[in-house]
Amino acid sequence: MKNPRQVAVLGAGTMGSRIAAHFANAGIPALLLDLPSQEGGDRSATARKAIDTAAKAKPGALFTSSSASRITPGNFDDHLAGIASCDWVIEAVTENLAVKRALWARALEYASPAAILSTNTSGIPLSRIAESFPAQARSRFLGTHFFNPPRYLHLVEVIPTPETSADAISFVSQFCDARLGKGVVVCKDTPNFIANRIGSFFGGSTAKYALEGGFSVEEVDALTGPLIGLPSSASFRLLDIVGLDVWAFVGSNLHALTPDDPWRERFLPPPFLEEMLRRGWLGEKSGQGFYRRVGKGEARTIEAVDLHTFEYKPAAKVALPILEEARAIAGLPERLRSLVASTSPAGTFLWKLLSDHMLYAAERVPEISDRIVEIDRAMRWGYAHTYGPFELWDALGFEATARRMEAVGRALPESVTRMLSSGAPGFYRAADAAGTPRTEYFDLGAGVFRELEPRPGITVLKDWKRARGVITSNPGGSLIDLGGGVLCVEFHSKLNSIGEDTVQILQAGLDETARRHTAMIVANQGGDFCVGANLMLVLMAAQNQEWDELDAAVRRFQNICMALKYAPFPVVAAPFARTLGGGAEISLHAARAQASAELYMGLVEVGVGVVPAGGGCKEMLLRLGDARKAFELVGMAKVSTSAGHARELGLLRTGDAVSMNQERLLDDAKQLALSLAPGYEPPAPQSVSVGGDPAFALMKLGAWLMREGGYITGYDMVVAEKLAFVLSGGRLTATQTVTEQYLLDLEREAFLSLCGDPRTQARMQHMLKTGKPLRN
Repeated sequence: MKNPRQVAVLGAGTMGSRIAAHFANAGIPALLLDLPSQEGGDRSATARKAIDTAAKAKPGALFTSSSASRITPGNFDDHLAGIASCDWVIEAVTENLAVKRALWARALEYASPAAILSTNTSGIPLSRIAESFPAQARSRFLGTHFFNPPRYLHLVEVIPTPETSADAISFVSQFCDARLGKGVVVCKDTPNFIANRIGSFFGGSTAKYALEGGFSVEEVDALTGPLIGLPSSASFRLLDIVGLDVWAFVGSNLHALTPDDPWRERFLPPPFLEEMLRRGWLGEKSGQGFYRRVGKGEARTIEAVDLHTFEYKPAAKVALPILEEARAIAGLPERLRSLVASTSPAGTFLWKLLSDHMLYAAERVPEISDRIVEIDRAMRWGYAHTYGPFELWDALGFEATARRMEAVGRALPESVTRMLSSGAPGFYRAADAAGTPRTEYFDLGAGVFRELEPRPGITVLKDWKRARGVITSNPGGSLIDLGGGVLCVEFHSKLNSIGEDTVQILQAGLDETARRHTAMIVANQGGDFCVGANLMLVLMAAQNQEWDELDAAVRRFQNICMALKYAPFPVVAAPFARTLGGGAEISLHAARAQASAELYMGLVEVGVGVVPAGGGCKEMLLRLGDARKAFELVGMAKVSTSAGHARELGLLRTGDAVSMNQERLLDDAKQLALSLAPGYEPPAPQSVSVGGDPAFALMKLGAWLMREGGYITGYDMVVAEKLAFVLSGGRLTATQTVTEQYLLDLEREAFLSLCGDPRTQARMQHMLKTGKPLRN
């Protein structure tokens, strides 16, 4: 099967339009069709409006605004014949069997006999949708269940029918992985497949124990978010995002489809949810749900609903004692064990919730999956849980948790009882061999451990460190031999912020690569590539007036960035997620970048009252060739919304590459570094053209106009003048050519002088305290 040249998406609702948008993100044209509009003269207005909504959505569905041009709107009556030229037809209309069958009957008249055919249904059995399909079409038909929003949620469930060809399953799985950046889980055709079956149970259990324990909305969300390895949207906030009506529909549908599930009552909407639905409180789409926003601007407040009175009140800061105790525990496994061991009401709530979650998942093997692996992946990739239910059980301690369940009268599934009797240490175990990382999982059906198949092109650093150890490390980072002549410099400080340890590990990496390797990559698999300098250290040095020490620290960072740039071997940076300030400067100085498609990169130093001092100003002058563009980029602290946007901003170059699947980022960076290594020559020292006084005057005028328009503050103007001073080359009389070191010296001097201003120090303090910039 060939890669799609064009896809058709039937249904321009939220899911359909976002699926089309993500194909457009991957560079694949999409035909988006819906019912013909009955209003006005544009019969394709529904699809056209959906594309416009997707383009304006926050967070954005599209990588760049230009990506929208790859989506062609149409309608079922006038444009259905257009699917004949499409290599993949995806149906994403309402969850109604009759509607889906009727649309497929029409679509199959036009669809290419070689096209992949798939449905995005989340609950209707595929066999019922495809009952009337011709045999040849049934071999190309399967489910492709994307999670909303498709751009951001990693999971796609691929659901074959008994008649789906092996070629179709393999092609769709590989394409979704490599081109769409998805984590693919092949599922059985069971009600709500894997993720929503387990996720719906988890949500229903959360509601049950919240009511029984008398917890408020805010307390539940504080207990079921990052504290236990779940997203910040937690539980009730998540329902507001998803839509209370959607959640109730999914649960009711699941209850009806699982008559033999002994836990099925958990799927039914609880009374408080039914009352909120009756009142039309659907979450964000209706303006209120479990939370609502009141007021505007700085006066805006968040209110939470009382689940008993249905009155809203200002969302209270949660002050459960267990929270402060748990937050002091850095490691998630240790924190989880501490939480469920607590006899406090909150600890009891979490023990009941998590033990039910683990038991339910175990009981669903082999009904929804023959292996525990797919269940864990589905919950990590579809619901962004740090641990799937079996990984969670291991983190809590398999035997100790199972014995506790037995001690309180909980019945373990027979498969788990056999596992316990066998002496298995957990659901997963390391089985590394000859320096190669390997993992085994426990097959609950067979009662034995089996090797987890390797995933070519996916490197997991923690597994490599377990199998090979590290060459050297410090609190800020480690050096890891990835084999094939490539060394990895991994950051692992808090938020991967830059301190002296970071500079030292980068230098150690350069030295080690020069001795024993052919290429180096700078990569990690934390939450962000690097959020910039350790602001607390900078602020403390400034407040203590340790100017010589701060000057020396900035010089060392400048020197390491230049060493990366002019290394005699290729250095490839692998930026992803937040790549800010000094993190961006590290990437800018690498020979190449292998960026994640989800890249939020920018030189944001002005937000804390300073200018980039690690060569960021210099590099943007070189890349953009225009001081005014560099001034706008840095002075407005622009941050890319994707790798494509970063390329538009000049933060990525033509030779830099992008990985759609972040799981593949590290291996892609390794392969890029190896491709550059043969005959690699470092760049010749560069000189930089600066505009002098005329350029400074233009930039200052631009800042003044923004100040007059009320867009920037008085102190923003001070910082802007310092930035203009650097970018113009220090007020030279005319356009001249200067060295890179000349500009580095200007950057450092401007940075230090701004650090001495109390208003900059106030900005730094505010950022550290609130995480938000201060407009002083």
